[in-house]
Amino acid sequence: MNPQPGDVPDHSWLGSPIDVRPLFSPEQSALMATLRGLAPADWAMEAVPGWTVRDVAAHLLGDFYGRLGRDRDGHTDGPAFRPGETLAAFIHRINQEWVDACRRMSAVALVDTLDLVGGQVARFFESTDPGAPSLGVSWAGVDPAPKWLDTARDLTEFWTHRQQLRHATGQGTDPDPRFLSPVLDTFLRALPHTLREVGAPVGTQIRVRVDGPAGGTWTATAVPVRTGARWSLAEPDTGHPAATVHLDADTAWRLCTRGIRPAAALARARVDGDPQLAAAACQIVSIVY
Repeated sequence: MNPQPGDVPDHSWLGSPIDVRPLFSPEQSALMATLRGLAPADWAMEAVPGWTVRDVAAHLLGDFYGRLGRDRDGHTDGPAFRPGETLAAFIHRINQEWVDACRRMSAVALVDTLDLVGGQVARFFESTDPGAPSLGVSWAGVDPAPKWLDTARDLTEFWTHRQQLRHATGQGTDPDPRFLSPVLDTFLRALPHTLREVGAPVGTQIRVRVDGPAGGTWTATAVPVRTGARWSLAEPDTGHPAATVHLDADTAWRLCTRGIRPAAALARARVDGDPQLAAAACQIVSIVY
C-alpha cells in the first residue's frame, strides 16, 4: 500500500493507459449541478440499498478527504484493519462509519463542503504523474497499480455515485460520452483479472463490444502465464474471437458496478460464439464488492 518510485512492474496486459486527469473538473461541476438541483425531499430518497441520496453525497466527501489526506498531504493516520478483516469488509466498515458521522451535517453544509473540497481534488489529480506507482486496484488484480489506473478508478467512482444520485431522483444515466466513454474503458480493464481462472489455449480471444457513442471494443487474449497474467488486453485483435458479448452502454456500466447481476446482463446481451466464455466475461466486477 506504500509503493516507492520505480516499483511499478510491467502492466502492459492492462492495455494502453487512459488519461482522465482533465475530466475531474467537469465531473465535479456536473456533481455540483446535480446536488444543487435537488429538492428538499430528494435528500431522503434511497440511492443504493441502505443509503439515501444524502448518505451517498457524504460518502463522496469522505472519498475526497481520503484522497487529499493520503496522496496530497502524506497523512498516515486514520482507520486501521481489524484482525482478520478483509479489504472489502474494511472499506465497507469505514465508509459506513464516515456516513454515520456526517449525519450531523446539514444538506446545505454538505454541498458547500463538497464544492470546496471537490475543487481541490480536481486540481490534485490534474497534477499527478500517470506513470508513477500508486495504490493497488484490487478488481484489476494490480498492487501497486500505475497511477493512471488508480486515477481512472477514482473518476469512475465519482461518476458512478453521481448516476446513483440521478437515478434516485428520477433522472436517467448521464449519456455524455465525454465521461461515459473513459468510465467504460476503465471498467473493462478488469477483464483480464475477471478471466484469471478461465483456462483456454494461448491465443484464445474473448471480446466485449459496447454499442453507442460512448462504447468500444475490448478483446482479452489468453497468453502464456510467464507474462505475469493469463489474459491480456494488449495483444492484437485477430478478428476471430471464441466469444463476443455485445452490450448496450447502460447495461455494461451497471454490470461492472453490480447494479445488475451477470445473468440479467447476459439476458440483455447478444452473444456470438462460446456461451461459457461469454458468461465468464460477464462475471466482471469493477468495484470493491
